[in-house]
Amino acid sequence: MGENSKGASLRKELSFLEIFIAGLVGAVGTGILFSPAGMAGYAGPSIIISWILGGIFYTFVSIPIIELELVWPEAGGPARYPLYTHGNILNLISSFMNLVWYLFIPPIEALATVEGLAYFFPNLLVPGTTIPTVLGAIVGTLLLLLFVPFNYFGVKAFGRTTLGLGLIKLIIYIVAALSIAVVFFSPGNFIKTPGGFAPFGFSGIFLAIPLAMFAYGGIRVIPDFAEEVKDKSFLGKAILLTVLGQTIIYILFSIVFIGGLNWSALGIKFGDWSSVSSLPGNPFIDISSSLHSKLSLLLVLIVAILGPFVTGYIYLGSGTRVVFAISRSGYMPDKLKEVSATYAIPYWALIIFAIVGAILTFLTAPIHAIYSLLEDAVVGGYLAFATLPVTMMAARKKNITPKNYRLPLGWVWAVLAFISSSLIAFWSGWPSVPYAIAIGLIASIVFGLIFKVKGEFRKSIWYIVYLIFILIMTYIGSDGALSIIGFIPATIIVAVVSVLVFLPWGVYS
Repeated sequence: MGENSKGASLRKELSFLEIFIAGLVGAVGTGILFSPAGMAGYAGPSIIISWILGGIFYTFVSIPIIELELVWPEAGGPARYPLYTHGNILNLISSFMNLVWYLFIPPIEALATVEGLAYFFPNLLVPGTTIPTVLGAIVGTLLLLLFVPFNYFGVKAFGRTTLGLGLIKLIIYIVAALSIAVVFFSPGNFIKTPGGFAPFGFSGIFLAIPLAMFAYGGIRVIPDFAEEVKDKSFLGKAILLTVLGQTIIYILFSIVFIGGLNWSALGIKFGDWSSVSSLPGNPFIDISSSLHSKLSLLLVLIVAILGPFVTGYIYLGSGTRVVFAISRSGYMPDKLKEVSATYAIPYWALIIFAIVGAILTFLTAPIHAIYSLLEDAVVGGYLAFATLPVTMMAARKKNITPKNYRLPLGWVWAVLAFISSSLIAFWSGWPSVPYAIAIGLIASIVFGLIFKVKGEFRKSIWYIVYLIFILIMTYIGSDGALSIIGFIPATIIVAVVSVLVFLPWGVYS
């Protein structure tokens, strides 16, 4: 780090397999362990359909990213794309919405690792909760700082380490799932429980999707490292395969989870899905313990510890690129865009990002509200997604996008992506949406004033009004504070208004 960084640049050293595995294992973390139980409370066995729909929604969201990263293959690209079509103000806001996502993911994964360790060291958690004690927060903070070396010694070392650990992680995940199925698997859990396969109907399937959305994040890692891949032409394939791979793994774990429910051993009434969603601790650890399978329990514990750890250090690296991109845009100190001449990584961005993450992790013990805030505010990343289909079509309209980079059916993909982004954010519910918007806007205002960011404010008005619209719909919708409008009608309103009002408004701003 002591070498002069002037003139140093990021190096193109990531292969297709390395960036694909980074995207896949970066996504398959905490969500795969906890989402199936929570989703089952809404949809029962039909959570399998929820995962499939989630994969479809994220495929739609992926399409604009694929086109934009080919046009601008930059580090932290999604935090820069709107700059080229709408100017500084919109990009400032969407950049910090992106940063909210990345700032909170590494602490979440560090604390999830602590939760896995708590099986051996119960004093890491407050009894009967998943909230860390002071000791647990200290361990989580040390784990987060341990993410730094995986990112510090260059992107080539990051790629090789992630490829090795990622493949090991995937193998253990699959073996752990199959080991539970071998010990106990009840097909009757899918069709013989009260209500059958879909006990809560189609609305239950959709209500379960927001819990799935937290797990679908790996596609964001890939464009963040776009400047460091050997060949940008394989970025699109890596994104689509990441979504497909995630979906297959999530469906596998959900099938194993539903089939592995031994109701009497878990002390739950047969078919009481709401109680399933309230299982204490890690649901897969609970199932393995109830089946008295030492092998399954061991594998699940490895999954519970290794899984979020790998995801955490990948997102620390990805978030570092976002900070780097924001600095490039002029919204943070120039120091944060310095690149190490030795390791070719944005080292100051990495150090500052890790320090802030470590502070957030530690605060979860003395300030328990921080723990909930970490999980709620990541919806900021979903709100930032909405700028991407707008940027894609605006870039075409301004003839910035070369014709050979333009994907067919552009408006169709933009409509589907914008609807998906809007619904993912809306379904995240209350208070996630207001937390994310408040943090993102406050950060935008503060850093915008400090660094005297100027631009055409009118080009960002559509997005500000869009955020207010999503906020209001979340407040009055079925997941909100008032619950005035039912889930299905509110979902339809969000989809229709988003695509008929805000998408064209954004493109033609």
